[in-house]
Amino acid sequence: MASTISNISLCSLLKLNQNNQKTPFSPSFSSSSLIKIKNQLCFSSNICSHLGKASIFMVKASETEATQSEKEEDKYEEYEVEIVQPYGLKFTKGRDGGTYIDAIAPGGSADKTGKFTVGDRVIATSAVFGEEIWPAAEYGRTMYTIRQRIGPLLMKMQKRYGKVEEVGELTEKEIIRAERNAGFISDRVREIQVTNARRKKEQKEQRERDLREGLKLSKNGKYEEALEKFESVLGSRPTGDEAAVASYNVACCYSKLNQLQAGLSALEDAMEAGFEDFKRIRADPDLANLRTSEDFETLMKKFDESFINENAINAIKSLFGFNKK
Repeated sequence: MASTISNISLCSLLKLNQNNQKTPFSPSFSSSSLIKIKNQLCFSSNICSHLGKASIFMVKASETEATQSEKEEDKYEEYEVEIVQPYGLKFTKGRDGGTYIDAIAPGGSADKTGKFTVGDRVIATSAVFGEEIWPAAEYGRTMYTIRQRIGPLLMKMQKRYGKVEEVGELTEKEIIRAERNAGFISDRVREIQVTNARRKKEQKEQRERDLREGLKLSKNGKYEEALEKFESVLGSRPTGDEAAVASYNVACCYSKLNQLQAGLSALEDAMEAGFEDFKRIRADPDLANLRTSEDFETLMKKFDESFINENAINAIKSLFGFNKK
């Protein structure tokens, strides 16, 4: 009889009367068996009585999912900190267009505060001058503001604990490590690798478009708009050559805008990235304003070894009288 009962829906079983009367499909039951069946019926009855509420639960669940993304940002702590130049911060552009900390220079102004961590998101910054606070908009505009800031820079930040814009998702390395430990590589890893390859290709194409547009804008004298394009390139993990060219053009734009400190900073970035056309730097009319700064030659001597060697040779010649006519 147990097999018969197991094949019948619990919700459709006939109720057993309290006098232990036999049902058509249960000719004989012991008292203990009867108690077990009654317990099963009570349990099934509770299940059936709650089926009507399932849609309510589903609605509540969907509502929870809908608000989950809105509450996602709430769990991240926000903080404010004021720093001075040199800031000692390197930024990167997230896929959401936001500005994130990519690296912190040891011993720099930012590092000394002990508050910044890689991955933190910029929410707002001081305006170019004065005490006004500007919300961090698109990456290029934010970097334009930070570079040109006159005086201490107040930054409103969101602590992201190393996570940029991929909150809650495992990185490719984390997934590969977990699956390698489990002894297999799933299609999920291959899917991530294909996605990353496609994303890198798209980012490279976007950087190339931004460079072309930036050069066109700069040529037309729209230096502020050009800066946003060049800064966008720099925030998208460019290659060494791309970083050198973009930084050089950033320096040219700031020079044209007579923003000498920002221009020299960008020029230093360009040379650190591998820009070595020092003859061009010393002659390019777009950098004319930068060359009027007393810090220009100091910066050039830091990178132009041929210039240093030439000066050394001339000094030796003078010492031994070779330069005398």
